[in-house]
Amino acid sequence: MQIPNEYVATAEDVADQVIRKGKNVLPTVARLCLISTFLEDGLRMWFQWSEQRDYMDMSWGCGKFLATMFVIVNLFGQLGGCVMVLGRWKVDIACGVLFFIVVLQTFAYSILWDMQFLLRNLALIGALLLVVAEARAEGRSLFAGVPSLGENKPKTYLQLAGRILLAFMFITLLRFEVSFLQIVQDLLGSILMILVTVGYRTKLSALMLVLVLSVLNLYHNAWWAVPTYKPLRDFLKYDFFQTLSVIGGLLMIVYLGPGGVSMDEHKKKW
Repeated sequence: MQIPNEYVATAEDVADQVIRKGKNVLPTVARLCLISTFLEDGLRMWFQWSEQRDYMDMSWGCGKFLATMFVIVNLFGQLGGCVMVLGRWKVDIACGVLFFIVVLQTFAYSILWDMQFLLRNLALIGALLLVVAEARAEGRSLFAGVPSLGENKPKTYLQLAGRILLAFMFITLLRFEVSFLQIVQDLLGSILMILVTVGYRTKLSALMLVLVLSVLNLYHNAWWAVPTYKPLRDFLKYDFFQTLSVIGGLLMIVYLGPGGVSMDEHKKKW
């Protein structure tokens, strides 16, 4: 057992060095990754205005006016929310707007009945919760000299909920195929996701999961390699940016740590 522990300790040291060197840019990179799916979808609403409006009208028979309002809400809600998150301005409100967009699209596009899309949207909500947690931590640091009554409970529970919801993303990537590489991928990803969820060696596990998801995303969702006239391109682009947003959530975990409700935190008390 000594050799594996030495490997883990070495890996944690390397991860800590990477985090320390990138601590100034890590929150910004995490936010950029996280908002990417909203930014891409908001821009799509702008460039495919009529197609999106006509699709909603045909799907729900709601008329041109309501279909146009749907596009407008998605356009300004997503782009406005992205600007606010990046600018660190009223982040709670911005994430609330983006959360509303996720719920709205879940019902509008009938995602509620598609388990894969539903789980990915839940993971996206988890990533948004981590942005709120990071904003609360940042706001608290402005008053570092003020005595505290104890642990920041809302932030702690936001981090816990965010970690749990992010796990749903990996469930959608599991493929029960009889091949050595696929079995290794499923086992490795599942173990890392469980470790992140329970908060054990969290920063190392989240960083490794970022690497795994990044490789899988580039391999499975290479939308740029598909001709523009093929519908597959839009599906792959959607999956690519949603996965990138979840990667942003994992980077937030790397930056923030697991929070108070985690095995890592309880280890300090043992």
